[in-house]
Amino acid sequence: MITPLSYILWNPSLTIGPFRWYGLCWMVGFVVAYLLVRKQYREQHIKDELFEPLFIYCFIGILVGARLGHCLFYEPDYFLTSGKGVVEMFLPIRFLSDGGVKFVGYEGLASHGGTLGLIIALWLYVRKTQLNIWQVLDNIAIATGSMACFIRIGNLMNSEIIGKVTDVPWAFIFERVDMQPRHPGQLYEAIAYALLFCIMWWIYRREMAATQHPTPNTHHPKIGTGWYFGFCLTYIFTFRFFIEYTKEVQEAFEEGMLFDMGQLLSIPFVAVGLYCMIRAHKTH
Repeated sequence: MITPLSYILWNPSLTIGPFRWYGLCWMVGFVVAYLLVRKQYREQHIKDELFEPLFIYCFIGILVGARLGHCLFYEPDYFLTSGKGVVEMFLPIRFLSDGGVKFVGYEGLASHGGTLGLIIALWLYVRKTQLNIWQVLDNIAIATGSMACFIRIGNLMNSEIIGKVTDVPWAFIFERVDMQPRHPGQLYEAIAYALLFCIMWWIYRREMAATQHPTPNTHHPKIGTGWYFGFCLTYIFTFRFFIEYTKEVQEAFEEGMLFDMGQLLSIPFVAVGLYCMIRAHKTH
């Protein structure tokens, strides 16, 4: 018989020294992705001056896309019905009822919006650098799992995006939320994204080795065909679709829906991912 003592009590501090855990995890994930893609660019003999602006585009694209995605998809009634709401959508502040203003950071970032913002930013980057769009998308896709993993760890440290009540022995009791055992959905996603990175990095290293020492009758996905990008989208958003069944709904309007907003937004990304993989197979 499982007792509450079997569960994991979870109430970490929101900060570590002067840093908030979520911001620190986001920064670490971004730096890791930066180093990985820089290594890829150098292996593929892409000029350093073409690499340097890449992560400015990525940073802005992800942040703006994730913020707008949350505001437009999950809380449009709040952010689009008043001038103050529109201001709060773009600035990390909250207007108080007494007329004051409080700095709160960006409370609400949506991964679907961040992905779309990143794709748009990469398209703008390619227009400027004249690099192959599929090569850029593939390189970013390989590093994506590492950053996504750290972001979900940040969500776990914040006790946010909690799972549904459950009696599984690895359930977390998020003391900051309530005292009920719940699925650690953030941890499930972090593990899945870490596994995604390991798979894609292993495939990529095999491709690099095959390029240097080709052998007959061996075929590897090629950087620049869009296969890595397609696999990344298909893996992440297929997993995201099913993991939603373990999560509490984020907004009241999702109650009673056959599929929640996260699932509905995942479907087109999976379709695009499958298309890219099929296209890569046909053109390779």
